Amino acid sequence: MARVKETNLPGVGVRHEFQTSTGERLGTITHRSGRRDLLIYSHKDPDACARTIRLEEEDVDTLAELLGVESQIEREQERIRGEVGGMTLDWLPIQADWKCSGISIADTRMYDETGVAVVAVMRHGEPIPTPDGNFRLRAGDVAIVVGSPGGIESASQLLKKGVCG
Repeated sequence: MARVKETNLPGVGVRHEFQTSTGERLGTITHRSGRRDLLIYSHKDPDACARTIRLEEEDVDTLAELLGVESQIEREQERIRGEVGGMTLDWLPIQADWKCSGISIADTRMYDETGVAVVAVMRHGEPIPTPDGNFRLRAGDVAIVVGSPGGIESASQLLKKGVCG
């Protein structure tokens, strides 16, 4: 994998750049506004940008899909998920139609019923480590859980179907 150089651009955002395996230099600028620019550097002068392409959010999503980012994420999740002493770490994305959306972790009785513990929650891309029992799961959250493979399947069904508190 290529080494990525990151440069903070005060008042602008962050630039990331790397050299491809064929010697081309590419980069991106992520502006503070969220907009991104794709940078294609000159063959003759590697410090000069030959072309800049402005990418809106939907363009970034499309390009990521074309480049297989989703499959890379899935492969990385599979690599991270694994059994350690019979325990499995897994991600449970909470859907809007799940019966336990809006209910506290304690009221789901997930640990009591399945032996599965919520070790963290991702909300709006931010991790919330070791949430207490009063923490309410919301649609869009991703509960990061630890338990046996069968327990995790049961916990997922419990949250989905609403056999809660």
